Amino acid sequence: MSAHDASALIRPGMTVAMSGFTGAGYPKAVPGALAERIEAAHARGEDFRVRLLTGASTAPELDGKLASVDGIQLRLPYQSDPTLREKINAGEVDYLDIHVSHVAQHAWFGFYGDIDIAVIEVSGIRPDGQLIPSTSVGNNKTWIERAAGVILEVNEHQPSGLDGMHDIYYQTALPPHRKPIPLLHPGDRIGGPYLRCPPEKILAVVKTEAPDRSNAFSEPDETSRQIAGHLIDFLRHEIRHGRLPPTLLPLQSGVGNITNAVVAELGKEGFGGLTAFTEVLQDSMLDLLGDGVLDAASATSLSLSPAGLARFANHIAKYRQRLILRPQEISNHPELVRRLGCIAMNGMIEADIFGNVNSTHVMGTRIQNGIGGSGDFARNAYLSCFLSASTAKNGTISRIVPMASHVDHTEHDVAVLVTEQGLADLRGLSPKERARKVIEKCAHPDFRSMLQDYFDRACRESYGKHTPHLLQEALSWHQNYVQRSSMRLP
Repeated sequence: MSAHDASALIRPGMTVAMSGFTGAGYPKAVPGALAERIEAAHARGEDFRVRLLTGASTAPELDGKLASVDGIQLRLPYQSDPTLREKINAGEVDYLDIHVSHVAQHAWFGFYGDIDIAVIEVSGIRPDGQLIPSTSVGNNKTWIERAAGVILEVNEHQPSGLDGMHDIYYQTALPPHRKPIPLLHPGDRIGGPYLRCPPEKILAVVKTEAPDRSNAFSEPDETSRQIAGHLIDFLRHEIRHGRLPPTLLPLQSGVGNITNAVVAELGKEGFGGLTAFTEVLQDSMLDLLGDGVLDAASATSLSLSPAGLARFANHIAKYRQRLILRPQEISNHPELVRRLGCIAMNGMIEADIFGNVNSTHVMGTRIQNGIGGSGDFARNAYLSCFLSASTAKNGTISRIVPMASHVDHTEHDVAVLVTEQGLADLRGLSPKERARKVIEKCAHPDFRSMLQDYFDRACRESYGKHTPHLLQEALSWHQNYVQRSSMRLP
């Protein structure tokens, strides 16, 4: 049926689960048609909002359109749309920021209540009724299983070569009946290539032909190259000391220009025989797959630039031999991350001198995107690395601060901090030792003396001397920025 007719199946107050993970594999037509219906209902004075669950961020055609007509009551688990972000920070949309590995199991535990309808993009339907997944898997398996009814969007724009690239594992269970997941290597296949849905649950099939959202990555700038250089030097140091093999360990890379640049530099530095066990595959990993530097890559979604998408479509048969897309409950599974021994590389908004990392909130109160999968990897990785430029907003903000204004990853889960200034290896260090190392290696020179002064006075005057803080001014840098648009001293 048409997208408009399919959207009429969604009623006010429903909990609706939709496909999509970092701008890939999200429904392209039904959300827009639903937004039109919601806007018309509001014009008539009717309240029409839905509770919206996804895999991660989607695109303007979904999050943006529904947010712009005030059609979202609740959103989880991760978003990146500017319109939706504005609504959340204005207090107009309730937002649950959740580790993406938790979402499927929380849905099965019943933590989110009943799911009324799932809207899922697929790239095709086989004659036997099995569904060929799209460019992301995300939570689609769980949404189909848990929803009372399913609307399928069959996107004929997606490359037919996706058929066979996925690995959908159907053997998960609820406690106390769980069994070990038999995945021993990132390239292992432990399930089947297709999603399953009982025909009686399918309420509508909508044909679409539209591309995923794609964002061009910036060419690595000097800051990104310096960060990459520091991290690669560190990895070589670990190889020399026998703590890493020459082929490293499975790589995880969060979304962003800096992490994309770091992975790209690995290919230029002579590494080979690499693997990736990650949530999102970006351009740099696609290049390493194409060049034979990366032997196997496991992810749940593609997050490619327009050029990367074209390269992927043109050489999809080649990539299908080495790339596997899985449900996010597998791609981000904490036990697998720990057992495989991943090297986790994620961005951050800020870190404090003791190694606590804020990856979600600007000035401690305004959500940016969300924690996504960074916590799944940071807590369980063999090496947990957080990367960022040392300053932001033309040097008015220091990303290294006395106390993080919001903490997503505690000092206990952070092994390495890297800025363009240097790399701080925090393993085996006490809080005061970490503070000295972070100030020396990671802080920008414009803020280093201020941090050192704070730390020295805290060591003398703090209530306790284990993790010394001056509580009356620990967050004063953030307050300065809120009041004066700068963390610098007047």
